[in-house]
Order: sequence, then C-alpha cells, then structure tokens
Amino acid sequence: MKKYICIHGHFYQPPRENPWLEAIEMQDSAFPYHDWNERIAFECYAPNARARLLDGEGRIERIVSNYSRMSFNFGPTLLMWMKEKMPDIHTAIIEADEKSRERFSGHGSALAQGYNHMIMPLANARDKQTQVLWGIRDFELRFGRKPEGMWLPETAADEDSLDVLAEHGIKFTILSPFQANRVRALTENAEWLDVNGAKIDPSIPYLVKLKSGRSIAVFFYDAPIAQAIAFEKLLTNGERLASRLKGAFDDNRPHDQLVNVATDGESYGHHFQYGDMGLAYALHQIENDENFHLTVYAEHLEKNPPTHEVEIHQASAWSCSHGVGRWKENCGCNSGGHAGWNQEWRQPLRAALDQLRDRLAPLYETQAGEFLKDPWRARDKYIEVIFDRSPDNLANFFKEHATRPLNETEQITTLRLLEMQRHAMLMYTSCGWFFDEISGLETVQVIQYAARAIQLAQELSGQNLETDFLGMLEKANSNIPENQNGRVVYEKFVKPAIMTREKVAAHYAISSLFESYPEETRIYSFIVKQEDRKLFTSGQARLAIGRIKVKFEITQATASLTYVVVHMGGHNLDCGVRVQLDEADYEKTADELRQAFERADFPELIRLSDRNFSTLHYSLRNLFQDEQRKVLNQILAATRDEIHNTYRLLTDRYSPLTRFLEDIHAPRLNALAPAVEFVLNSELRKQFENGHLDVERVKSLLAEGQTNKIDLDKVDLTYAVKLHFDRLSDELIKSPEDPDLLQRFLNSASVLPDLPLEINLWKSQNAYDWLRSTALPEISKRPDEKSKIWQDKFSALGGHLGFHVEKN
Repeated sequence: MKKYICIHGHFYQPPRENPWLEAIEMQDSAFPYHDWNERIAFECYAPNARARLLDGEGRIERIVSNYSRMSFNFGPTLLMWMKEKMPDIHTAIIEADEKSRERFSGHGSALAQGYNHMIMPLANARDKQTQVLWGIRDFELRFGRKPEGMWLPETAADEDSLDVLAEHGIKFTILSPFQANRVRALTENAEWLDVNGAKIDPSIPYLVKLKSGRSIAVFFYDAPIAQAIAFEKLLTNGERLASRLKGAFDDNRPHDQLVNVATDGESYGHHFQYGDMGLAYALHQIENDENFHLTVYAEHLEKNPPTHEVEIHQASAWSCSHGVGRWKENCGCNSGGHAGWNQEWRQPLRAALDQLRDRLAPLYETQAGEFLKDPWRARDKYIEVIFDRSPDNLANFFKEHATRPLNETEQITTLRLLEMQRHAMLMYTSCGWFFDEISGLETVQVIQYAARAIQLAQELSGQNLETDFLGMLEKANSNIPENQNGRVVYEKFVKPAIMTREKVAAHYAISSLFESYPEETRIYSFIVKQEDRKLFTSGQARLAIGRIKVKFEITQATASLTYVVVHMGGHNLDCGVRVQLDEADYEKTADELRQAFERADFPELIRLSDRNFSTLHYSLRNLFQDEQRKVLNQILAATRDEIHNTYRLLTDRYSPLTRFLEDIHAPRLNALAPAVEFVLNSELRKQFENGHLDVERVKSLLAEGQTNKIDLDKVDLTYAVKLHFDRLSDELIKSPEDPDLLQRFLNSASVLPDLPLEINLWKSQNAYDWLRSTALPEISKRPDEKSKIWQDKFSALGGHLGFHVEKN
C-alpha cells in the first residue's frame, strides 16, 4: 500500500471592482492597506509564493513555494486583479504550476474554477455553460495549458453542473464527503452502499456516471482534518499538521490511499497568521519522509483510476447543510454573531435578479442578433476580450463573430450588449447571499452589478427595468432599521455609485485643480483627452473652464463635454458639466465666467454656472474615493503641519517641567500627554517616510516613548516601517554592489530589535534571499578588500532580517 497526501487550497476573493470604474476603490476597513484584495494578498497569497522554512532557532533557512507542492485553484477575477496590481505574485503562481509539473509526472498543481463564483445548481443552463467555458479559457490563457480539474464554487454541485464540466473535458472535481449519497463498486451486479453523513471512504477517487452518457471523477476530502485546519488552529504547528495527515491512513485498507484535504486557501496566512509557514513545514516534513508521497489530484487519478461509482446529493455544497439554501432562502446558515437577525431577504433578492436576467436575455438575443452570428456563442467567447482588451484582440473577436464588418457605433452597441451580459452573471457572485445582511458590502456589490446591467439595458433599448427591479427588492427586508429594505439599500448605497459621463468629467475637472494631467490621461477605465483648458487664479481662488473628450475603454463609447469648476479655497468648490458647447458658445461662456471671477463676484459665477451647465452641481463629495483622499490630504497638509508645530512648541516649552516631575516621582502632567504622544508618533513616522533614517534619533524617540509610557500608533507606524524596508529592498535589487546603499540598509535594519512592532519584512527577506543566490556567489569569488567588506555587511544584514547566517 502506498500512502499519498494532497493538500488543496481554494484561493478566492469576490470581485470588488466598482462596475463602472473596473477598479477597486479604497476600502477603509482594510487599513492600512488600500483594499481587502491587497491586504489578503500581503497576508496570504504572497507569503505562500515564498514561504519561510525555519531552523531550530527560528531563523530562516530556506524560502520555498507552497504552490508548487500543493493543489490549488485561484478565482479568475482575483488573478485578473493580481496580474495588474501585484504582477510578481501572479508570475510566481504561474511559475509554481510549471514547476509542479516536473514534480508530479507532468500534472500541474493548479485547477480551474467557475468564472465568478456563481452557485452552479442555481444557475440556468446558459450561465452554467458560460461560467465553465470562461473558467477554462481564462485558465488556458493564464497557465498555458488545459485544466484537468475544476473547482466548483462552494463545491456546489448537481447532475447538470457535473455534466457541463465533463462535456468540456474536465476530468475531476472535489466535493465534501457530506455531498455523497451512495456508492458501489464498478463491477457487475455490485450493490449500492449508503454513505450519508460523510461515511464515504475519502482515500480513493470515485466515478459519477451522468445521464448524458458522460462521466467525471470526484474526490471527497477528509472532513475532520479540513475542519481542524480551517477552524481548530492546526496550522499553528506545522509538525502537528504533518503528523495529523500522516496519521489519517487506515492500515486495514489494502489499496493505495490518498489523504486529501480542501479548505479556503486564505487559512494559510490570512485567517491564521503564519499559516503559510505551518503549511511549508508540513509539506517539507512529508516530502522528506520516504513512507509518504506528496501528490496532486490529476497525478493520483492517472495512477489510481476509480474503482467505485458514487451518486451525490443533488444541489448540495460544502458550506450549507441545507443543500444550496444559503444562496436562495433563510435556511438558517449564516456567519453568526447577530442574534435576532434573519436572512429572509435572500429569496426576494434572488427572485429580483432572476427576473432581471430573464428580461435581459431576449433584449440581448434580439439586438445582438443583428451584429453577431451567434449571440450566445459570442458571449461564451467574450472571455477572450475580457482577458485582453487590446485593439488587435478586439478586432480579431469581431472578425470571428460579427455578421459583417461593423462600424464604430455598431461595435460600441455590441460591446454594451456583451457587457450587459457580463454584469448579468457577475450579479450572481455567491458572496452576495453568504453573509447575514442585505446592506452588507458583498450584497451591495452584486446589486451594483445588477444596476450596471440595468443602465446598459436603458442605454440600448430605452427600457426602464429599474422600477420593477426595485419593486421586487422592496420585499427584501433589512435587519438594520434605518436601511429598511432592498429598495432603500439600492437608493443609499448603489445609486450614488452609478457612473455617468458627467460624473467622470466632474472628477477630471475637480482633480485637475490639485494635480497636473497630461493632454491625454487614464482615469481608471476612462481615457480623458483635454481639448482646451483655461485656468484663472486670484489669491486662493481658482477658476478652470475646459473641453474634454471621454472614452470608456470597456465599450469604446466616447462623449465630448464642457466643464467649469470654481475653487474658493479649502474644501469649498463647485463644478458644473454639460455636453459639448460649440466653439463660439464655449468662448462666450468662458469669457463671462472669467469676468465674474476677476470681479470676485462668486454669486454671479454660480448663477452663470447654473444657467450654462444645468443646476446639477458637483463637489469634492463626487470625486472617486482614492482621488478624494489624495485631494483632502493636500488640503489638510497645512492643517496637520500647524497642529504638529503647535504641539511641538508645547512639548518643548514644558519638557524641563516634565523631566523635573519624573525626577521627583510626581504625577505626570496629563493635560500634556496628547501633545507628547502626537509629536512623538509623528516624528517617528516621518523618520521612516523620508529617504534617510537617523538611527540615533529613532532610538532616542523610542526610549523617550518608553520612559513616558507613550502609546505608539502601531498600525500607522508598522506600515510606515514596512514601506521603508520595501523601498530599500527595491533599491538594493537594482544596485546590489552599492556600498553606501548596503550600509543604509544595514543601519535601518539595526533598529529592528528596538522596535516594539511586528514588521512585515517579507519583501526585504525575499530580496535578501535572491541576492544571496545571485550577487553573493559572484562577489565571494573576488579577493579584494572591498568585496570582503561587502560580504561582512551583507551577512550582518541577513542576521537582522532573520536569516540563518553561517559564522565566519
């Protein structure tokens, strides 16, 4: 009997992109990171790409990739974000799959996934097809090979879903043992055995025979060990994890056995800090034990084809004990922590989306039929455009699918129709129902996707689908009194996010007062070209008038607009936008506005703006969130400096008195404590934010803080320190032999033992590890004194960064 072990991680985040901007806006709850994708990437996805193996003294001995030795899948929408925002990690994941093929007999670690995490048993037949086809094609374009297995979102499965997988060449999927109903041997006249309640043997693969005549293999994971990983802190000790996996084999089973576990991949670092290191150590232990063999599902399936058939419970999933009720009704499954709440809102939300989907389908089919040979086949192939929106690729798409050469207007219409369908699928992302409240972030997100589909339908056909949609949403009651129901949630949280060409122009106009734009610039998914701009200033007041052309990159739609923005200092500004004025009217309006501005007649300026640009006004409130923060930081910079200088005067003035009180052990002057705390934290942060760290000053400030029992702003300061070392790492990678730079890095690292903070040195450690395998061997060959000094300093730096360093 051979003993095989496979650990699977389902790495996934729901799409968080603003449907109009095609980008994730700042999420304060993820502070100090920009958004939750970024935060979880730094806590989990990146560490698993380069996980630390420690020696007996807790120092880094090696850095390894967990992905190349485990089974994994990533959500395609998450990888799309990662490729743009963290391309080095995206590349590391692709390379890990390539490396795993060398290790596992030509089979890769990576599995595909249904595209946007739709619950497949609740999807209609068309959406099932497109979700699988998009997931497969995204995988092929990204990983450069065909997927052998596919992860079903929430492992939600039924006969039809499995049949779609099998139809498109998927060999296997992974399910919860609680989804198994009965099994029998693949021999003549074998009897069915009831395995309800997770009584199935998870050590072998099974075959599901489908009514279509097709079949697919299924692996059932070991539920107790998966539970221990996900919820019982098994990852806190890699040796315990390895022992638990090794101890799960049954010596009474004569066949080759597979112990396999499947959990959310975020367990390995996000849910459990250092879970990536626990996993790395467990994989290392298993790999170096000749009695056990690491494997992946596809390799094991090739070596051990199914000997038994299984029937599963129809419409079942791993995270709902009521089938798939969690995504359609108040089944009782929730995230907990809200006594008295219910999820009755789930059913009317799904009903509203189903009705919307079914009304969008004939609209799409009718209008797209004029431009596309087969509208639904074109939708299935639209993933090619989503993956690569370059002009050449778009031209190839139209060449293959268009009924004839399309002019610019027809192409825009066609892209709008396809985008309407894309958002009609995104609105079914499973997280919209998973949690407890209809006004939660995840549910608002799926309703935003619905709103985008409704907006596109209105633009394409003039149909108002919003009224009926809101009528159904009104039946979805919120657990929070002030949010009332789905209609109110839509009005409060969705409608303000709906983007128009005027809002984009207003954003450009307002933000152009605070930063310089080139003649053509990108603002998220919009390309803005400046055709004319007139700027007038008087003291702190500014007036800008301009003409721009805005192009939405996704649909290629363009609009010409005219704007005026008046800034009266501070946060007081007013902006108006309208469709393009002709040249004569534009110059006349600009002249009238200029004259009123030069007279400082602001009431007249506003009146002229109302008359020429409608009464709809825009302000700082209407800026996209990231730019809004940037502008506010500029406006508030002087205020912060003033507060700092005032507090500094106070602390300097009363510093002798404070020390005297300490010397005689008298009570502290508590009224001064906020000023002391503010100044010390501010000065510490600035030390790490500027390019050159004053080591002695930092140590002095830390000592002062400890003496005065000052609470450090640990979140802000920790992030500032991390960024400081990240910058040094980037510089050292570019110029590894720069002695001054190495000394600066070493000086900064010498402060680490004094910092009462837990610093994320992941990037610095990776840089050091790369340099010790590239630059160090080359420099070690040189006999000169300069090279010897470099080696000594590099070795000392490694010690500060937590590496095992050989003593000379």
